[in-house]
Amino acid sequence: MDSSLNNAIKIDDIQSYVDENLDLFSKVLNSLESVSGEAKSYLVEKTSKDGRIDNALLEKYQYEGHGFAWFETYRISLRETLNWYKSLKNINKSSKLESGILIFAFSEYLTQMRNGIMMSQTEVVRPSILGISHESFSFYESPDVANLIKIGSSDSVKDEIVSSLENGIFPNLGLNDETLEMIQDQFKKFTDEEIIPEANEWHLKDDLIPDEILKKMSELGVFSIAIPENYGGLGMGKVAMCVVTEELSRGFLAAGSLGTRAEIAGELIRLGGTEEQKNKYLPEIAAGNILTTAVFTEPNTGSDLGSLSTRAQVDGDDYVINGNKTWITHGARSDLMTVLARTDSSQKGYKGLSMFLVEKPRGNCKNPFPMDGMSGSEIEVLGYRGMKEYEIALDSIRVSKKNLLGEEEGKGFKQLMETFESARIQTAARAVGVAQNALELGLQYAKDRSQFGKQILKFSRISSKIAWMAMETTVARQITLFSAREKDNDIRCDIEAGMAKLLAARVAWSNADSALQIHGGNGYALEYPVSRVLCDSRILNIFEGAAEIQAQIVIKGLLGR
Repeated sequence: MDSSLNNAIKIDDIQSYVDENLDLFSKVLNSLESVSGEAKSYLVEKTSKDGRIDNALLEKYQYEGHGFAWFETYRISLRETLNWYKSLKNINKSSKLESGILIFAFSEYLTQMRNGIMMSQTEVVRPSILGISHESFSFYESPDVANLIKIGSSDSVKDEIVSSLENGIFPNLGLNDETLEMIQDQFKKFTDEEIIPEANEWHLKDDLIPDEILKKMSELGVFSIAIPENYGGLGMGKVAMCVVTEELSRGFLAAGSLGTRAEIAGELIRLGGTEEQKNKYLPEIAAGNILTTAVFTEPNTGSDLGSLSTRAQVDGDDYVINGNKTWITHGARSDLMTVLARTDSSQKGYKGLSMFLVEKPRGNCKNPFPMDGMSGSEIEVLGYRGMKEYEIALDSIRVSKKNLLGEEEGKGFKQLMETFESARIQTAARAVGVAQNALELGLQYAKDRSQFGKQILKFSRISSKIAWMAMETTVARQITLFSAREKDNDIRCDIEAGMAKLLAARVAWSNADSALQIHGGNGYALEYPVSRVLCDSRILNIFEGAAEIQAQIVIKGLLGR
């Protein structure tokens, strides 16, 4: 194809171009892998001491390290987006829309990798700080790749993406599994009928998601997806969990997050509990009879769990727990708390931490903690409403020794670490759902709103925003599903799960911001759901590991491989 191709190219030609040049996309990825190797060698040299990665040096070169984490996140995301397209093409399900998204993603992400990746609104990663020379990106200026980039950024590609969306056609998820597609359809219908019509009212009133909705979610299997069948669950794995979580979060972030509570507690008990603990709690969690909450964070500790000061001391057949916890999601209505506390004060850092299964009476908004020795107050928040956040004081709470997870002290942090992959995959899926919600709200408003005699969707800057949102949502979804598949296949995926969470959280915020901008002044009004989505999207870059912590985890994993 002539490299002088202009923006008037027909989309049919572009689809043919993509299908005929899939090897070129693969060659680009091979070239990026070589560039990645150069950057990794540079950083290993900068951060190593006596042949090992030194934490002090890694902190000194934190900006560079986090930049490399983002570079690799882009590279793996492009790889999985190409795999998504190839899988659809192999079963004759690829279309103009999917081919447009693929080439758009490669064009834009490759250009950012060559010129600067936005880690945040104020932080740009230039190749030079990663030790990447100009010559390393010489492939970028080759005629074939230059042509790919030009086509991918053309108005024709964006117009075709928006045209499909305007007609109600969204990118194929690439599940390629009848059962998963049936689950997606079922939860899409549930979300459209039960969640979306009420979500903004729940948010504005700062109400808990009603019990009847929880009951329906339980009947649909939301709390039992990842719990093994022999413990009363569905045993369907992480991909199914992502499908369900994305759809529920598309309606309301808190709805998707309810499954996270069961996910964390279920994983902790399944992986670290005694057989007695598994038989007692897992069937009840799966049935939705026991609602759970994670009680890990303390005031002023944040992600530094090694600094926890909550104590658990033996007293006869019990442990007595004292301490303060914060950011306890769904704390009042929960029946079971997974509490991280220090059982050995002589041990510093993560050593000496243990996990406890603390039963409590279910509370409500007026009386959140109807239990002796437990008190707390609500933390009022901008968004992420529907479950409520609490600070909790534990004053001589007695817990049976049988409720020490695994009935073994000092394993708490290790037990928690074993759940991080699943939690981050699930959080990435929540972010994809929020991003999809923002895309749909922005698209619908752009179709409905007319200015200067035409739909605002017909203005190029509006349509470009919509195309960008669709592309990035798809990319984030594919790296998330890839991480879930790896987890289901028992392949270590802590780095990939971190990448998925890192990218998907940023995409959710970017999409929400763009959708609100499309709404103009109306987007700033509380009556419009997009204002809620903006508030909800912001938390995704913070919880389950803030973006900075997430990037640190990714870079330590990358340099350690």
